[in-house]
Amino acid sequence: MGEARLESVAHGHETYTYDYDQSLLPGPDSGAGMWRYQGLLPRPDVPTRYPLPVGGTPLRPARGLRRRLGLPGLWLKDETAGPSASNKDRATALVIDQGLRLGVGVVSTASTGNAALSTAIGGAAAGVAVVIFVPEDCAPAKVELMTTMGAYVFRVREGYRAAFELSRRAAAHFGWLDRCTGLNPLTIEAKKTASFEVWEQLGRRAPDAVVLPVGDGVTLIGAAKGFRELVACGVLAAVPRIIAVQARDCAPLAARWHGAQAPVRWPGTVADGIEVPEPMLGDWAIDEVRHAGGDFVTVSDAEILDAVELLSDAARIPTEPAGAAAVAGLCRASAAGLVGPNETVVAWVTGADLPSAPVGAARPGAVFTISASLDEVAAALTGTSVPAV
Repeated sequence: MGEARLESVAHGHETYTYDYDQSLLPGPDSGAGMWRYQGLLPRPDVPTRYPLPVGGTPLRPARGLRRRLGLPGLWLKDETAGPSASNKDRATALVIDQGLRLGVGVVSTASTGNAALSTAIGGAAAGVAVVIFVPEDCAPAKVELMTTMGAYVFRVREGYRAAFELSRRAAAHFGWLDRCTGLNPLTIEAKKTASFEVWEQLGRRAPDAVVLPVGDGVTLIGAAKGFRELVACGVLAAVPRIIAVQARDCAPLAARWHGAQAPVRWPGTVADGIEVPEPMLGDWAIDEVRHAGGDFVTVSDAEILDAVELLSDAARIPTEPAGAAAVAGLCRASAAGLVGPNETVVAWVTGADLPSAPVGAARPGAVFTISASLDEVAAALTGTSVPAV
């Protein structure tokens, strides 16, 4: 690998930097998937022990969708092809890869759904215990799949932000490996590899614009970092424009961007994967959009559901609502002139509903509904295989 340095950025978070050079980029014999970008990942140059395939997801031309939208240069980065059918698999793999090297026995995270499900699947495959914190209203079908995969799931009554903070405190208190999106810098390192793939899949060139859904901001920040590192390595001239998409009924960053008054409480959206009223990396995400000369758009739930149907009919890609949000945003961005008909545009399709558990678990997990209390976490895990003392 290139020597990775963990440094602070302007917003108080940490990120990895490297001595950028074309020699860090993969060649024809570098293998497949996310691990081919070894030179720009903060891990030793040894084979991974993570057992599931990750990365190498297709870039689809989606010709039917091109015709319907009048965008002949449209491509879809189809992240539904991973083990949990979402782009969260990249971050899960890199974090658990580190945990396996360090001999960690428990990985924990907080999530509105997809990152939690991905972590449960990755933990089951790798033989690592998983503890998950979700808001109480997390989709029951996702919670059931998590427990089927052996995860211990805590539904936190006070909502997502409280679940996130409790997850952070629990990991620090009990000595678990913290996979929390964004605050573990490995999650951004993993997400950037999708941009590396797009660059290679387009013949080692960048699109004119990329369209990305935004919840906490990690997918967007990771994508931007990937393109910035390609610029730093001397193989791209500039980062593509970034069109950031939020659901209209939970759009705190878009409201800030456009100078609009945010409600005291957002109504909520069908796209639960990006329903984050208080994004942890909001300032950073906004800066990435600004530096890339991009913009924010918002879409209604009806537009998101239309995009789910459009992807199914015109591209043969089944998605969940949050996974289709970028395509909904692309429709709006195109109508507003933010992307042109002669441009190369890549929209991220970030997730699909997972109908069943893709790997077997050694034992079923359990679900607990609690208030945001470490004592309640410890009491619930008494007698389980998870150390919580």
